[in-house]
Amino acid sequence: MTESTGNPLIETWHIHNRINLYLLEAIPDDALSASMTTRGRTVRDLFAHIHNVRLMWIKVADADLMAGLNKIEPKTPATANELSEALSASGFAIAELLERALNSGGKIKGFKPHPTAFAGYLISHESHHRGQIEWALRIAGKPLSDSVSYGLWEWGTR
Repeated sequence: MTESTGNPLIETWHIHNRINLYLLEAIPDDALSASMTTRGRTVRDLFAHIHNVRLMWIKVADADLMAGLNKIEPKTPATANELSEALSASGFAIAELLERALNSGGKIKGFKPHPTAFAGYLISHESHHRGQIEWALRIAGKPLSDSVSYGLWEWGTR
């Protein structure tokens, strides 16, 4: 599947996913273990959680799209590359889920009211965790550079 579908909703989802990947790429490997609290999720765990929630929805809404997708178990030492590959794959699967829903009557199984709200829900959820990731990095003394922080908002170029 390619990212350019001509559908603004699908393209918006792909931009959002590229922003997640842009953030992940900017984080040094030694900062993936940063956390806001001693018992909280690490940066690594937050990226894995984003991926895993996508899989939860895919499994409910269209299990056929689970082929080749695997959950990242919490507290596992996934590398940045493994996280990136997982987020890329689940991002494309969500795009396909949205595309299928839009082409077949506008329903996402298990979610109301419609695919646009579903995309908004996922983007809101994942953006919340991006904020947590940024705070965890600051608390750990490894803040994002200004160019990366501002780059997260450059949706027209990502």
